[in-house]
Amino acid sequence: MFLLRRIDYTKLKAQKANAITLMNLSFGILSIVFVLKGLIHISVLFIFLAALFDRFDGIVARKYNIESDFGKELDSLSDLVSFGLAPALLVYETSLNKMPTVGITLVIFFVLCGAIRLARYNVKEFDGAFYGVPITAAGTILSFFAIFSNHLPILFFAVITAILMVLMVSNIRIQKV
Repeated sequence: MFLLRRIDYTKLKAQKANAITLMNLSFGILSIVFVLKGLIHISVLFIFLAALFDRFDGIVARKYNIESDFGKELDSLSDLVSFGLAPALLVYETSLNKMPTVGITLVIFFVLCGAIRLARYNVKEFDGAFYGVPITAAGTILSFFAIFSNHLPILFFAVITAILMVLMVSNIRIQKV
């Protein structure tokens, strides 16, 4: 009982958005674990759950006026794992591993382009629009297609991965919804 009185609820409230961001990261890590176990559909499910939590961390931060530079950086690190590394490993394991040199190269560049996209977003002043396709969208789209890896040719995955990574670092202006 005494400990409950010592808890600073204001500080706990300030961590709501970060807790949601850490759930995003946790789902990304779980997705990678399930890819390594060969459980592709479960891996995709965890990437979609990460996307759901990624959507809500910013909403919560704005609603409770608890936005911070720390939260922004934590969100970017989580996004790199959940929507960069996890989808890249997923598509590699489901299809691109059949052409190892090209597949590994695409995986590396997909993650690198995602990191560049996130870094660029973090240093620019937000004007209500994204420049380049957000990594969340690119990773979710790539993961969605991985569900159909038995029905789509390997070349499709090489091309869609290349297109998405170029779109992430492009200067295409996308209005935030």
